[in-house]
Amino acid sequence: MGTYFAKREDITRKWFVVDAAGMPIGRLAVEVAKILRGKHKPTFTPHVDCGDHVIVVNAEKCVLVGANKADEPVYRHSGYPGGLKSVTRGEVLARTPEKAIYRAVKGMLPHNKLGDAMISKLKVHVGPEHSHQAQKPEELKIA
Repeated sequence: MGTYFAKREDITRKWFVVDAAGMPIGRLAVEVAKILRGKHKPTFTPHVDCGDHVIVVNAEKCVLVGANKADEPVYRHSGYPGGLKSVTRGEVLARTPEKAIYRAVKGMLPHNKLGDAMISKLKVHVGPEHSHQAQKPEELKIA
């Protein structure tokens, strides 16, 4: 018996809604990355994008856990000399919570074209409403 590899035409994608209210941002990111990658499916293949779509709502209500997590710096660089900028994780979560969750999930996916395809299936919304009702998403409970 040979090894099974998922093919693009065999993949069926579902939509899931995750409520981020009161959840630690790291634990939320782990579970969301697992769904985006497709590791919850028995047909998981590492080199194929076989994951599902994930909608995260109430992004502003997720929390940072740890004594100094809110004070840790987050860096970005413009590409020019002297272009290194830094802000704290707490500031990023307070100003743009959707970017904070997006960044945490992206760090847990492959850093190549496959990871880019996976992160494009993530939709993050501030507040409880989202515009993806037509896809009939299932609610995903994360403990």
